[in-house]
Amino acid sequence: MKKIQMVDLGGQYQEIKDQVNTSITQILETSAFINGPEVHAFQKELEEYLQVKHVIPCANGTDALQIAMMGLGLKPGDEVITADFTFAATVEVIALLQLTPVLVDVYPDTFNIDIEAIEKAITPKTKAIVPVHLFGQCANMDAILDLAKKHDLFVIEDNAQAIGAKYLSKDGTKHMAGSMGHVGATSFFPSKNLGCYGDGGAIFTNDDELAHTLRGIVNHGMYERYHHDVVGVNSRLDSIQAAVLRAKLPKLDGYCEARRNAARAYSEAFEGQEHIITPVTVNNCEGICDVCDCHVFHQYTLRITNGKRDELGQFLAKNEVPFGVYYPIPLHKQKAYLDERYNEEDFPITNQLVKEVISLPMHTELDEEQINYITQLIIGFVNE
Repeated sequence: MKKIQMVDLGGQYQEIKDQVNTSITQILETSAFINGPEVHAFQKELEEYLQVKHVIPCANGTDALQIAMMGLGLKPGDEVITADFTFAATVEVIALLQLTPVLVDVYPDTFNIDIEAIEKAITPKTKAIVPVHLFGQCANMDAILDLAKKHDLFVIEDNAQAIGAKYLSKDGTKHMAGSMGHVGATSFFPSKNLGCYGDGGAIFTNDDELAHTLRGIVNHGMYERYHHDVVGVNSRLDSIQAAVLRAKLPKLDGYCEARRNAARAYSEAFEGQEHIITPVTVNNCEGICDVCDCHVFHQYTLRITNGKRDELGQFLAKNEVPFGVYYPIPLHKQKAYLDERYNEEDFPITNQLVKEVISLPMHTELDEEQINYITQLIIGFVNE
């Protein structure tokens, strides 16, 4: 059996090796390192893939969120609602811009932001909602967009984990994750479904005026060289990372399908296990349906309900099976984001999930032998 890895980037590289190496060599020979042809080409190709008018590449996913909020003109003291159960980058940029983060609970099955909790948290100071499309599938965007329209709020999609996923709207139309709000942001961190070989990110919008503002912000607030019209930052996707992403983008749907196949195999193996809750899809299919496109399984995350999650992690480590706990501490309990506004009774689901969740190896190169080994180890240990 091959060594089990949480993410097998080396195996994936073999399939795109010639294209990546040729492109990087060309960049080295032309010295077009910053804002070169590869960046412009990737921007256009991603616009076509996501069916959005504008993609603004930038240096990483955290920058993408920050720049999106800057572009919308949010001011210190404005309240921004987001999920308590997610990676810290989402709340980090809210705090960095001196906005007021308002954390709310999530659903126990999809792990995505709770709509009733959002509505309850809206005040006259609320200016934006940041739904995080966690682990690879969209939050309830119909309900979020309805709330935003009702209360005149911006919607900023944190799409760092769900690029390639599709959202089935209540009117029957499908939309790419990240393309539905006023603005979307993503990360191209190497472990993402569409990942580069360093840091990278992008912002998406269909708003022409906002896109113009964002293009200036990412480049020191310049629209004309040495004319600084707005306060900006230095956040660019370099040509080498764009070349890697160009090699991977045409294969993204295939990568996502490989992940879904691995997820199906995991879920089938765990079926009927009393103390193991497997992931569900937002479309409430029975299992992961054969035509699934709503979930791209950036993570495959179980809930271990008999109190043995931490012991299971130790057992897997001893047996050389990598895993992740995403996330072990609610954001509202993190030292940096403690606030007397928060009441523990408002976070029953997040407080439970942090004790139960464990994410298994998930990538395009997983094989049947590896999945069988992992699932049998887990089933045996949980039922001891």
